[in-house]
Amino acid sequence: MANRKPIRRALVSVYDKVRLLELGKVLHDAGVEILSTGSTAKTLQDAGIPVIEVSTYTGFPEIMGGRVKTLHPKIHSGILADQNNPEHLKAIADLDIEPFDLVVINLYPFAATLASGADFAECIEQIDIGGPSMLRGAAKNHGSVAVICNTSQYDQLFASIKAGGFSDDERKLLALEVFRTTAEYDLTIASWLGSTVSDEIQDLDWLGLIFKRENSLRYGENPHQQAAIYRGGPSGIVNAVQSHGKEMSFNNYTDADTAWRAALDHVEPCVAIIKHANPCGIAVGKDIAQAYAKAHLCDPVSAFGGVVAANRTVTAAMAQSLSEVFTEVIIAPEYESAALEILMKKPSIRILTCAHTRISPLEIRPVSGGVLVQETDLIAADGDDPKNWKQVTGAPLSPDVMRDLEFAWRAVRAVKSNAILLAKDGAAVGIGMGQVNRVDSAKLAVDRAGARVAGSVGASDAFFPFADGLEILSAAGVIAIVQPGGSVRDEEVIAAATKAGIAMFFTSTRHFSHA
Repeated sequence: MANRKPIRRALVSVYDKVRLLELGKVLHDAGVEILSTGSTAKTLQDAGIPVIEVSTYTGFPEIMGGRVKTLHPKIHSGILADQNNPEHLKAIADLDIEPFDLVVINLYPFAATLASGADFAECIEQIDIGGPSMLRGAAKNHGSVAVICNTSQYDQLFASIKAGGFSDDERKLLALEVFRTTAEYDLTIASWLGSTVSDEIQDLDWLGLIFKRENSLRYGENPHQQAAIYRGGPSGIVNAVQSHGKEMSFNNYTDADTAWRAALDHVEPCVAIIKHANPCGIAVGKDIAQAYAKAHLCDPVSAFGGVVAANRTVTAAMAQSLSEVFTEVIIAPEYESAALEILMKKPSIRILTCAHTRISPLEIRPVSGGVLVQETDLIAADGDDPKNWKQVTGAPLSPDVMRDLEFAWRAVRAVKSNAILLAKDGAAVGIGMGQVNRVDSAKLAVDRAGARVAGSVGASDAFFPFADGLEILSAAGVIAIVQPGGSVRDEEVIAAATKAGIAMFFTSTRHFSHA
């Protein structure tokens, strides 16, 4: 085709030597002159492929262990010369410099080195300097130069050589991939280096993340919305492996993320069941099967079609119980083989395995024009430890009731505010969520608990602004309440609890969840 630019001269310098010999042979067979560096040149030469070493061409040796080898005017002039500009062509001709038509570079593996746990000095040595410089130069000059930055592009390169070279549009797309690659490379380095300095000198005014599309989704929250899921930031459910079931949907992902986080809030074996981004059951148990059974009993109607997360290996016993209920998604760190056999008999259930059980330290929430960033609301504040709670009413409680209060306090974090969670025997029995006032949340929790409200304990994610919400709970049979305290009407609320004869604790910590 007329718009294809032939490849006559190539610069090849790669860390990843996968398919390097195949690349060299294709270039040589096409009559392309190859310039190369260090170990790349040696690998090609040892295979009998003619190569001009860069140090021979520039007349300047590689020094400092290879830190300086391609940072030379004869290299960068050949990359940056606009071959459609007579002045550029004259400038390099006067200096006996020939232009490149192709640059093939892949970078030192900084991210892989970092992931391996390498020390600071080794990570520093894996910061590529010459590679990004040459890639960016070739990408800027894509009107004249085709640039390959990844071994996955070799097949495209081979096809283009057969076709007579790359077209203008193809070179532009190759340049785009370079700038994406170098941006991610630099951002990874910047984020790592920032994490190595003390909080006092960190630049907290800067946040950078790269997200890569993992998969396109059928649609978003609604069928008329296009959607995709992107990988980036700390590991999480995007890294989960799906071993069975239909394709994950947008809503499946949001509910699975909520369920996974809710289960990870607890140290004991825990199961969380989520429906429309809110818990309809959370429980802990002596084992994961018991935890699931207790969580399901909280609201069996809402659990139908829900998303389930377990913070322990899913056993055959849990799988058997779960298989009797229509469930959209289950996510867990592992599964017994017998459990998988049981679950895979259900054609629709999506089975996710997520080995990443560490909760991300930051939460990032998009808003129009930017993002909100905050530390993740972990159950780790001083006020989350019952030893630091202040009992403001009632008699001392038994260890069993105190354990239920601690469970309720941990579990209410996962509920959208205004949030009231009632619990008994390590399980939620009634949940009031997402109401615009705490009174309605209290009424909803009591209604959902039904007869189980008697003898239960309650947790409120924020203080009671008036006594009315607490009065609803105490009148229904709640025997103890944990809440942050801090209302200007605390004394009114304390008086109501005293009158009702129930125990109440202040944590001085709250767990709002608005998203």
